[in-house]
Amino acid sequence: VKDDSNGYILPYYDSPMRDEPASNVLFTELLSLATDYVWFFTPYLMLGDALFDAFIRAANRGVDVRIIMPGIPDKKLVYRLSRSYYPDLVKAGVKVYEYTPGFVHAKGFIADGKVCGIGTVNLDYRSLFLHFECNSVFYKADIIDEIKKDYLSTLDECRYVTEKDVK
Repeated sequence: VKDDSNGYILPYYDSPMRDEPASNVLFTELLSLATDYVWFFTPYLMLGDALFDAFIRAANRGVDVRIIMPGIPDKKLVYRLSRSYYPDLVKAGVKVYEYTPGFVHAKGFIADGKVCGIGTVNLDYRSLFLHFECNSVFYKADIIDEIKKDYLSTLDECRYVTEKDVK
């Protein structure tokens, strides 16, 4: 029997009216289960404790953890707050990149070449716990290769943030 399917698509939503913050749990679990890499792109970075710890633990295990952030802010205070997470993340081995041509508003992830997600969820507390958000997760689908190619080509336009930069 030939399988003509192109993987799986799992749409989901977050709501402040639900007890479980679906995206926060998903991202924490992805980082905990990854064996090779987990790459994120987000315009805002304000992590809760569990997700922050998951980023650091994954990097400490040798997982290639990357985050693409804007090189130019849309909101200066939020930009500064997002950058306050850089020192601990970079010290732990999380690779942070800033998109130099301007503001990157993409939100998504790709993990181990098997799963990716795109949608409205930022890596910030408001988005993860207080807003109504929508995402789609793709498992073993062709879009994963496309997202990976896009991520890698976007890295060509990014500045890598070093430990020296965050001191």
